[in-house]
Amino acid sequence: MTARIVTDDEAGRAEAVATLRGGGIVAMPTDTVYGVGVALGAEDGLPRLFAAKDRPLDRAIVLLVADVEQAQSVGAMTPVARSLAGRFWPGGLTLVLRQVEGSGLPAVLTAGNSTIGIRVPDHDCPRALARELGPLPVTSANLSGQPAATTAAEVVAQLGEAIDLILDGGPARGGIPSTVVDCAGGGARVLRAGAIAPETIDAIAGA
Repeated sequence: MTARIVTDDEAGRAEAVATLRGGGIVAMPTDTVYGVGVALGAEDGLPRLFAAKDRPLDRAIVLLVADVEQAQSVGAMTPVARSLAGRFWPGGLTLVLRQVEGSGLPAVLTAGNSTIGIRVPDHDCPRALARELGPLPVTSANLSGQPAATTAAEVVAQLGEAIDLILDGGPARGGIPSTVVDCAGGGARVLRAGAIAPETIDAIAGA
């Protein structure tokens, strides 16, 4: 069955929350491309997500969160991480942090690592879902190795038979992906250059 498409509005988001709580897979607009995610506590949610995308199990998935407070419930926010988050969240910054002790994140989410990637997106949809459900495992809404989807129609073309619901927020902004910065060791090391220039990260991290 092809995924149901609903408008990204209050009613649509309520349906998305119910779908996610029930263990379903939901695609949503973000500040870059469309993402696809599951509820963190949904039984078999993450294995279904990996299978839907044909994603290798050794590739970790980032958590999208509503705000800094939610981020620190799962990731240890160092002083440098707080400085960067204060400057660039919401926005194109993914912080790689040590998992908070007792956070209970599934090993499949982190590819068995002791760290987790976390981002506050500059789009209200994923933040609203995270406010309702907690940190959300979200990855780009496309088959692994294929172009990222920027419209609901493109999500249908690639994943329509494998997911349950699509929140249609119109064309995504697209553009440059987030800059990924490893703050797990106390400093700041750019792992992937993106929306924020590495020299900007270095300037703030060294301040």
